[in-house]
Amino acid sequence: MSKLKGNVAIVGIGEVPTGRHKDTPAIYHAIESGRQAINDSGLSKDEIDYVMPTAALYSPAFNTELVTARVVEELGLWNAKKNCQIFAGGSSSSCGLQMAASMIYAGAAENILFVHADRLGTGVDLQAGIDLFATAGTSPEWEVPFGQHYSVVAALSTTRYQYETGTTDEELAAVCVSNRKWAELNPNAYFRKPLTVEEVMASKMLSTPLRAKQSNMLFDGGSAFVVTSAERARKLTDRPVYVLGEGGLVTHFVYSQEPDVTRFGWARAAKEAFEEAGIGPEDIDVAEIYDSYPIFQILGFEELGFCGRGEAGKIFARGETWPGGRIPCTTDGGMLSKGHIGAGGGVSLLVEAIRQLMGKAGDRQVPGARFAVETATGGTYMDAQVTVLGNEIP
Repeated sequence: MSKLKGNVAIVGIGEVPTGRHKDTPAIYHAIESGRQAINDSGLSKDEIDYVMPTAALYSPAFNTELVTARVVEELGLWNAKKNCQIFAGGSSSSCGLQMAASMIYAGAAENILFVHADRLGTGVDLQAGIDLFATAGTSPEWEVPFGQHYSVVAALSTTRYQYETGTTDEELAAVCVSNRKWAELNPNAYFRKPLTVEEVMASKMLSTPLRAKQSNMLFDGGSAFVVTSAERARKLTDRPVYVLGEGGLVTHFVYSQEPDVTRFGWARAAKEAFEEAGIGPEDIDVAEIYDSYPIFQILGFEELGFCGRGEAGKIFARGETWPGGRIPCTTDGGMLSKGHIGAGGGVSLLVEAIRQLMGKAGDRQVPGARFAVETATGGTYMDAQVTVLGNEIP
């Protein structure tokens, strides 16, 4: 069992709007997000002693800039002892937070800036984006040659789950509607126009049974957060966000080797995280669940214990996850409405969980939010990562 509970906290967040910023270099997204996070933390830039950039997918050259400390130079973080990249695909958020928290708890660092930036919307052409997600996290011997793609992966999980549970296409479409309800309130989201189940169902078939409006789209963007000790955090702000519990499980590399494509490792990871935190799903005020496709938000929702098997679709369809609903879910709009920015899809969700607990979510603020859970996964859903956060320690 981890000893991090209540000993480490997040004190600052930053984020730029998701979109197609063709005239904006990727480094701007990193610098502006990092600048915001440092200013929000109450620390001076000279107090940041460790910089942790995660990877950018759109350009090896830009990623090398992140690795070789361009963020440090641009922000003038001259007291940073190290600049070290942490990357786990879509689960970089949870993994990066755990690495940062562990280093602070061990005394290896005092104040860590974690930053993400990418330009998948305008930095690559359409075919390059397709090629990226047709090869990343897939077997070069058995899957890549036959054109495996993430939409196919999602369709396989969706088909199997519908077969086992009877969940309808309309209920899956309701996940997209729920996320859009939140995105309408988020100035950093790309898709803010209202969406209906009928519109989702009328969109073209992408990979049976998934339709175009059930798929994420690639954009530019960036976000960042600052981690420090709980003791220091309480001197900086009256509402630090504590790391309460974390759980994780790596289940496969090649998707075809996952023994259950409708569960993965979420239940076990959630059990670990909630046990460490000392609370359960019934105590959670905000659920930020990874949503590259509707099926994965539904699986996470159920496996975390918010409802029984096969019930999530009905909960989304009834509006219980919408603003003002019983279980606010993916409150920034997620990748389905805020937009997919590579590893930043998970980082954005973590930043949103922190934002909600800090009481800084504006029109989409969940009243009285005390505890939040965030999930993340990388590659072709290679792992299940669950993080429990709170603005108080149970």
